[in-house]
Amino acid sequence: MTVEIKVGTPTLTVHQGYTFAASEPDGQMHHGGDRGLYFLDTRLISTWEIFANDKPWTLLNSGAFAASAGKVYLTNPELRSGTGTVPAHSLGFVFGRHIHGGMHEDIDITNHGNAPARFDLSLTLNGDFADLFEVKANKIALRGEIRTDWREATQDLTTRYRNKEFSRAFRISTQKNNGPMMFANGKIIFVLNLRAGETWHACLLYDFADGDQWIVAPTLCVSDYEHSDAAKLMKHWRESIVKIETSDVGFNRIFSQALDDMAALRLPLRDTDDKKFVPAAGLPWFVALFGRDSLVISLQTSVVHPEFALGALRVLAKWQATVRDDYRDAEPGKIHHELRQGELAHFKLIPHTPYYGTADATPLYLITLHSAWMATGDRDVLSAHMDTAEKCLEWIDKYGDRDGDGFQEYQTRSPVGYENQGWKDSGEAVLYPDGSCVKGPKALCELQGYVYDAWLRMAQIYEALGKNDRAGELRAKAAHLFKQFNDAFWNEDVGYYAFALDGDKKQVLSIASNPGQCLWSGIVPPDRARRVADRLMQADMWSGWGIRTLSANHVAFNPYHYQIGAVWPHDNGFIAQGMKRYGFCDEVQKIARAITGAATFFERDQMPELYAGTTRESNSFPVQYLGANVPQGWAAGSIFSLLQAMVGFQPDAPNQMLYIDPALPDWMPQLTIRDLKLGSQSFDIKFERCGEDTMFDVVHGRKDRIAIRPMQEWAKLLHGSL
Repeated sequence: MTVEIKVGTPTLTVHQGYTFAASEPDGQMHHGGDRGLYFLDTRLISTWEIFANDKPWTLLNSGAFAASAGKVYLTNPELRSGTGTVPAHSLGFVFGRHIHGGMHEDIDITNHGNAPARFDLSLTLNGDFADLFEVKANKIALRGEIRTDWREATQDLTTRYRNKEFSRAFRISTQKNNGPMMFANGKIIFVLNLRAGETWHACLLYDFADGDQWIVAPTLCVSDYEHSDAAKLMKHWRESIVKIETSDVGFNRIFSQALDDMAALRLPLRDTDDKKFVPAAGLPWFVALFGRDSLVISLQTSVVHPEFALGALRVLAKWQATVRDDYRDAEPGKIHHELRQGELAHFKLIPHTPYYGTADATPLYLITLHSAWMATGDRDVLSAHMDTAEKCLEWIDKYGDRDGDGFQEYQTRSPVGYENQGWKDSGEAVLYPDGSCVKGPKALCELQGYVYDAWLRMAQIYEALGKNDRAGELRAKAAHLFKQFNDAFWNEDVGYYAFALDGDKKQVLSIASNPGQCLWSGIVPPDRARRVADRLMQADMWSGWGIRTLSANHVAFNPYHYQIGAVWPHDNGFIAQGMKRYGFCDEVQKIARAITGAATFFERDQMPELYAGTTRESNSFPVQYLGANVPQGWAAGSIFSLLQAMVGFQPDAPNQMLYIDPALPDWMPQLTIRDLKLGSQSFDIKFERCGEDTMFDVVHGRKDRIAIRPMQEWAKLLHGSL
């Protein structure tokens, strides 16, 4: 008999936009932890506890049935009052929570006993208005004043925090309740007297304020969620994006959940009437605008929702740096890393206003611009962002290459800046073979690949704009970087690329996953590509659940550590796309099987940000990383990267062509993609594995607009050699 194991963290989270509520599974938020109701990087509510006669309820079950809504089923302990005893488990308590703008909570309590039940239902609420950064660091300081106002006449409770001009607030009111709400001793109280079989219902509405601007709660009850604005928006999202059907049930479920995660992580573009969205990085700590994350997600989702790229390109251009500011690691032309809106950012007590400590977002912006153009064919996308792109190119030459040696290096100038500014950005992520931290400035191998790829893609854009001289200049620079990189980073004795060059330009020969992303960017020659792929699939790097971030043979390896041993799905997705670029289909299929197989073990088939790099065995399962963001944009997007790799997705919307290079695995011999957009065209394509080959049929759309083209030819086109 097969036993299904599901791995997850004991947290109930509902979220929408810049707001999320993270609670214990019973819906409660206890004082002293990191649970709470967060809005624009501020924890509005830090304590939320509900009692019957001052006794806690007993959890039966709970879950989020949508990203923005969840339910909790509770029952009572034995309750004693002056009118008698309420037997344990005679009351059924169904509690719902829904966020859309503000937050709506439903309380339904049914007396299943055969006698009346009289008791006090009390809700303890406290708001510490702590900045998210301080909650995460467990170093909370109150800088302003908190005031709570109870208005009996209107039955609402308002709590406001103010520190000079910075202000946040929440307001609680009721609707549809069968009795008055009271407020005493810091508690909201309802006096219930239920006949046998009677149900008491109340709605609690939470409005939030940023300064004087109020965001109101949805009035529809959670039980009517299917008719809510949130449900309608989700339905519209589902109808507007790519759908798939495969012969692998697990992949279908994972893909569906990834689409839901992407919808849930959408952030509206603030201070604009544009209807486009940009993806947040992940919950709970990264519900914010990140440069690297939004661009990576845009590249991952080009097959399912190219509009993400349009939103990201626009909003990141708005925040492109114009001056040098060492406190924020900003230089003219640089794309930012992270923008925050809490109290610490408001008073510039942290540099995230925004903070620019990322070395890769700027070349990734250029890659995303090219990808968006290829997916949409819209010349207006180019004209709208060419000025931003030119500034990115200038930054790469002037600031990305700090010492003029032709390589991209980084080193923070800020006293509070990030030590590491690639995607592996934890302080100890870049290590020498002896386990000590690499001394900077650091030239990561994948940064060179990103710039190489960006130059080639921008050359193709300049050719389309009739600027052949500029295109030739960028191709020449790319060719020079290609040779220079392969001379300086390759180590023949090891048979692998250096992780990085340190501040003395010496090779850092720790075996890590980073060279795998060099396959994605194409800076690896074909003869070495095979050796890189083989090295990544050796036992010290290949866990069975995916490729580890660091070799298990490294002295610092820890399978449970953030970036020195764990498996990151997005990293594996990009590596798989890189392997497909060189025609290594067997490795692509192996990675896809491992990553999607791991996802099926997690709650709701929801891919976490990362998981432990433990070795897969016949009786093992993937281990959740403590503190992993779930949902997380990169992780959900990894499924779309794997789909792109298996299909060999090569959109060419400017020429109204979709090129593919499909190779389905034996574990998923059938795949149908519906509503695949290419500019103004739409296609339904059915793929089927026949022996070792994969055939396709265009079920809907112009058949002459889809053709087979090996990925190697696509790469040659970028070089201008076809």
